[in-house]
Amino acid sequence: MGEYPAKNHYAQLNQGEENEMEIFGYKTQDCRKALCIAGYILSCGALLLLFYWKPEWDVWANCIRCSLEEADVLLLRTTDEFRIYSRKTVIWISVSSLIKSRSVSPATAEEESIFSKAIMKPSLQVRSIQVQKIRYVWNIYAKEFQKVGVLEDHHTCSSIHAKFGSGLTCNEQNVRRVICGPNTIDVPVIPVWKLLIKEVLNPFYVFQLFSVCLWFAEDYMEYATAIIIMSLLSISLTVYDLRQQSVKLHRLVESHNNIKVTVSRNKEGVQELESFHLVPGDTLILKEGKTLLPCDAILISGQCIVNESMLTGESIPVTKTHLPQADSFKPWRMHCAEDYKKHVLFCGTEVIQTKADDRGVVKAVVLRTGFNTAKGDLVRSILYPKPMNFKLYRDALRFLMCLIAFAAIGMIYTVCVFALNGEEAGEVVKKALDVITIAVPPALPAALTTGIIYTQRRLTKKGIFCISPQRINMCGQLNLICFDKTGTLTEDGLDLWGLLPSERSCFQDIHSFPVDHSLPWGPVFKAMAVCHSLIVWEGKIQGDPLDVKMFEATNWVIDDCSGHQTEGQRYTHATVVRPGPKVSSAPVEGVTILHQFPFSSTLQRMSVIAQEIGGEQQVFTKGAPEMVAMLCRAETVPSNFESKLLFYTVQGFRVIGLACKSLQAGKQSTDLTREEVESDLTFLGLLIMENRLKRETKSALEELSAAHIRSVMVTGDNIQTAVTVAKNAGMISPMNRVILVEGNKIPGSFSASISWKPLEENKTEDYGNLASISEASDDDSQAERRTGLALGSGQYHFAMSGKSYQIISQHFRHLLPKKSSLVEEFQKLDYFVGMCGDGANDCGALKVAHAGISLSEQEASVASPFTSQTPSIACVPELIREGRAALITSFCMFKYMALYSTIQYLGVLLLYWQLNSFGNYQFLFQDLAITTVIGVTMSFTGAYPKLVPYRPPSQLISPPLLLSVVLNILFSLGMQIFGFVVVQEQPWYSKTDIHSACLSVNTHMENSSSLSSLRLYGLRDGASGQVDNGYKSYENTTVWLLSTINCLIVALVFSKGKPFRQPIYTNYVFILVLLGQLGICLFLVFADIDDLYSKMDLVCTPTSWRISMVIMLAVTLAVSLLAEEAVIENRPLWLLLKKTFRYNSKSHYKRLQRVLEQDSAWPPLNRTFFSDSVAISIEGSMGGHSNPTFDSNEDAL
Repeated sequence: MGEYPAKNHYAQLNQGEENEMEIFGYKTQDCRKALCIAGYILSCGALLLLFYWKPEWDVWANCIRCSLEEADVLLLRTTDEFRIYSRKTVIWISVSSLIKSRSVSPATAEEESIFSKAIMKPSLQVRSIQVQKIRYVWNIYAKEFQKVGVLEDHHTCSSIHAKFGSGLTCNEQNVRRVICGPNTIDVPVIPVWKLLIKEVLNPFYVFQLFSVCLWFAEDYMEYATAIIIMSLLSISLTVYDLRQQSVKLHRLVESHNNIKVTVSRNKEGVQELESFHLVPGDTLILKEGKTLLPCDAILISGQCIVNESMLTGESIPVTKTHLPQADSFKPWRMHCAEDYKKHVLFCGTEVIQTKADDRGVVKAVVLRTGFNTAKGDLVRSILYPKPMNFKLYRDALRFLMCLIAFAAIGMIYTVCVFALNGEEAGEVVKKALDVITIAVPPALPAALTTGIIYTQRRLTKKGIFCISPQRINMCGQLNLICFDKTGTLTEDGLDLWGLLPSERSCFQDIHSFPVDHSLPWGPVFKAMAVCHSLIVWEGKIQGDPLDVKMFEATNWVIDDCSGHQTEGQRYTHATVVRPGPKVSSAPVEGVTILHQFPFSSTLQRMSVIAQEIGGEQQVFTKGAPEMVAMLCRAETVPSNFESKLLFYTVQGFRVIGLACKSLQAGKQSTDLTREEVESDLTFLGLLIMENRLKRETKSALEELSAAHIRSVMVTGDNIQTAVTVAKNAGMISPMNRVILVEGNKIPGSFSASISWKPLEENKTEDYGNLASISEASDDDSQAERRTGLALGSGQYHFAMSGKSYQIISQHFRHLLPKKSSLVEEFQKLDYFVGMCGDGANDCGALKVAHAGISLSEQEASVASPFTSQTPSIACVPELIREGRAALITSFCMFKYMALYSTIQYLGVLLLYWQLNSFGNYQFLFQDLAITTVIGVTMSFTGAYPKLVPYRPPSQLISPPLLLSVVLNILFSLGMQIFGFVVVQEQPWYSKTDIHSACLSVNTHMENSSSLSSLRLYGLRDGASGQVDNGYKSYENTTVWLLSTINCLIVALVFSKGKPFRQPIYTNYVFILVLLGQLGICLFLVFADIDDLYSKMDLVCTPTSWRISMVIMLAVTLAVSLLAEEAVIENRPLWLLLKKTFRYNSKSHYKRLQRVLEQDSAWPPLNRTFFSDSVAISIEGSMGGHSNPTFDSNEDAL
C-alpha cells in the first residue's frame, strides 16, 4: 500500500489489481452535519440531490480529514482515467460472544492470519467496509484494510496440508464466519421502487421535471403532458429492462447458495452443513456422485474430474490433481507456478467424478468464498462493469454545456428586453427560464437512445445479442480485431490426418486416416489408446477433442464399469481401455491407466503410467514435438526430426509428439515424481492433426483487411502452423515477409536478449487448405502460453511466441509494459480493439476490449458485451457495419437536435424583440408533430453493406461536424432575420392591424380571432380598440412558418447515407414522414382557413409573400445541401487540408509508425539486442508504452 504525505489519511485498495482504488479517511463532524441538514431544508432538497450526484462533495461537506485508523467514513476513488468517487461507512463487527475469555486471543488456525490481526482488544471488535460486494477488514498491525473471504497467499504447500488438512474447530469456524460473512453470491432482485427512484433522480429527468413545471406555469399543457407520457414510457422501459437483468442474474447464481456440504472438523469428526456457512480454511469432503461446488477450494487429497463449462464455455471434463506435500518455503501458488489451477476446484463448476487415493477420501480446503470466488468475480464484472471512455459521450456533455452557455446569453437578452419594456417580474423570470428549455432540448437523450435501440434490434435479428447497448457506438470505431483460438477462425474439432511412426531412430511410412483403417499393434498404438484424460460421462466419451479423435482412431473403448470396481476400497480407482467390437483381433485383453500427470501448458505435455492386464508398467507421454524430443534419449530421435516437423507445420497441421518407456518392476506408480517419469524416453513418432478454416473465415478477414481494420491472431499453437493458417485465411499476403521476434533469457544472468529474424519456410507441395490453429492452453490470461501474431498491413508481419512476449515484457519495458495483456497493450497505443473468441478462457479479454464478441452461448460468456448465435467471425464485420451506422445516426441526431433547438431559439429571440413569441400550438406543432416524429424515424436507416477503408469521426467536436452545425445555424439565422426584416418592408404590412394584408376578411373572422386570445400582452389594435392575444403578427407568422419548414430541411440534409448508412430513400418511413410533414406545412402556408389560422395563431398574408417564403426555403435547402455535399462530406478536401496544415494523428500507434518509417534500419533483421543495450526513442509523451512490432497504415479522419 502506498501513502501520500498526509499521514495515514490515504492508502490503496487492491493495489496492482483490475479493481484498484484509492481510499481516504474522514471523520463525521456534528456541527458540519447540522449545517448540511439546514442546507437540505432551505434548498428544498436540491443540496441533497447534488450530494447524491457528487458523493465526494457530501463527504467533504459533512466530514473532516483524519487517519484511516480513526475514520468512520471512507471516500473511495478509482485509479483509472474516470476517477469515480464513492462513499463507504465503516461497519463494526463484534466477535465477543464467540470468544469466551477476553484475555485469551481468539482461537484461529494460526496467529498469523488476518482474523487474528483484525480483532481489536479488549473490545473484541473488527472494523470493516464492503466495496463492490467484497468485505475488507482493518489490520491493526499493518494499519491497512485487507480483503477477507480468501485464504492468505503466504501459505506453503506443506502448511496447507498441516494446518487445514484436519479442518477447523467449530469455534474457529464461527469466528471466521462472522468476520467473512456468509458464503453466498447473493444478487437480490432490486425492487421496482428503488430502480424507479434511481432512474428518476438522473440529472436528465430532473431537468425534464424543471421544464415540465415551467410549461405548466405557462399553460403549455399539451407538450408538457406529451413529455410526461414519453418520459414515463422511457423510465418504464428502462426499469423493466433493469429488472429483467436483475432477475436473470439472480436466477443465474441462486442455485449455488444452498448446497449441502460435508466438512471435516478438527478433533470433532465430520459435520454436514449448508454451504453458506463455509469459510476459508474449512476442509470439504467430496463424496461420490455429481457435486456443484459452492466455493473455490484447493484439492489436498484424491483426484477429481470437473466440468468447467461455466468458466470456460467448453463442456470438456478437466482432471484436477491434489496439491503436493512439498517441503518448499515458497508460497503454494509460486511453487506450483502456472499449473496451480490444476489443484483448484472453482465455484460454480461441477465435480462429475471423484477418485480417492490411498487415504480413502477426497478432500479440499476452502480457498475463497462468496464474491471472491471465480463465479463471484464473473458476477461482479456484470454488476460493476468497467466504465467506457468514449469521446462521443464526453463531447455530448461538453455540447450540452455549450447549449446551456448559449441559453444563458439568451436569458440575459430576454431579461433586458422585457425589463426595459416594463414587464412584470414574474413574467420576465418565466420568459427567461423558457429560453433554457428551448435552447437545451429535453428530448435529446431520448432521441439518441432510439438510434441505439433500433441498431440493437437489427443486430438481434442477425443473431448478435448485446447486453451493453452503449458499446454499439464503440463498434463503429474499431480498427483492430484480435481473434482467439480454435473454434473461432477454424472448425471446433480436430481431425486425425496421419501418423508418422519412428523405429530405430528413423521415420517410417506415414499412416493416413481414414484410408488405413487398421493400425498395427505396438507402442504407438498403445500410446494412442492410453495417453489421454478421457472419461465416460453420460454414456459418451468426453474430454479434449484431440484426445477423443486420437482414441477413436484405435477403435478401442473405455470400460465404463472400471471406475466403480474398486469402490469403497483404499486404493486408487483405475481406468481400463479394451479392444472394441470393431477390432477383429487384439493381443491383449486391455490396458489399465494407473496414474495420470495431466496436461500442463507450462510443460506442454501430459503423461500416463499404464499397464497391460498381466503385463509390465509403462510410461506414455504426448505433447509439443520439440518438448517431447528433448525428454527422449538422443539416439531414439530421428536425425531429420526438425525438417519433418517443419514440413508438416508449414502446411498448417497440428503436430503432436509421442514417446514411451518401461518402468522397473516393484515401483509404486504413485510414488514416482513427474520428473522421474518423464525422462530417458523412447521417441515413438508424430501424430498429425488437421483443423480446417471455417467457411466464413477467409471472406470475413478479407472484408476487414479491405476496410483497413487490422487482424491479430492469438493461439497456443506452433508459430509455423499459426503463420500458415494466417496465410490460408488471408491475414498475410503471399508477398509479405514474416519476421520472428524471439526473446531469450541469458543463463546465469538477469539480462535477456531480443532477436529479429525471418521465419524460415520449407517450399512444400500444396496439401490444400489444411490449416490448423489449436490451443495448448487452458488460461487466456497467461501470455507465455500463447502465440501472438501481430499482423500489420505493411510489407512485413511479426510473429512472437508467448514465452518471448513474457521475456520482452519483463526485460524490454519500453517495448511492452509489464503486467499487461495483449488487448490492453493495443488500447494503450490508442487502437479501438475488438476481441472475438468462443467465450472459453478469454472472458477477461472479452471484457477489457472495447467490443468483446463471444461465439459461445455458455454461461461463461455472460460477461461479454456481445454474443453471436452463429459461431463464426462473420458477425465481426456485421457488428462493425452496424456500429458505424449507429455512430453516424448519433451524430445526425445530435446535429438535428442542436439545429432544431437553435432554430426555435433564434425565432423566439427575434419575436422577443417585439415582446412577442410563438403560440402554444405553434410550439406544440414544432416540438411534437415535427421533431419528435423525426427523432423517432430518422434512426430507422440501416447500415451500408460495404465496409469502407476509413472510420466515421469519433468525436462531436471535430472540424467537419462543427462546421456543419455552424453553417446551418448561419443559414437559418440569415433566413429568419431576412424574413423578419423584409416582411416589415412590405406595402401591406401594419404593426397594429393584423388584417391589413387580406382586405376581404369579414368582421366575423375578426371577432372570432379576438375571442381566441390566450394571454394579455398589452399590444392593442389602435384603430378598432379590440384586444389581441399578443402572438398574432406578420413577423410571428413569417418566422414560425420559415423555422418550422427549416426543421424539415435540416432533417433531410443531416440524414446522411453513404458511406456508413444506406441511402436515405431506403428509409421509407422517414421519407413518408418528411413528405407528410412538408405537405401539412405547405398547407398551412397556402391555406386560408379561418378556424385553423386562429387556432395556430397565424395571420393571413398575400399569396406573393407566401411564394416568397417558399423561395427563401428552397434557397436555404439548396445552399445547405451544397455546403453539406461539397464541403462537409468532401473527404478529399479534408485530407488535403490536413496535408496542407501538416496535421498528424495524435494516436500513439500513428506517431510510432511515423518514427519507424523514417528509420532505415527498421525492421532490424538478423540482429540481436540485449536488455541493457537496446533503446528505441519515441518522440512526445508516449507514456512509456511504445510497441515497434505493431504497424498500420489506416488513413482515418
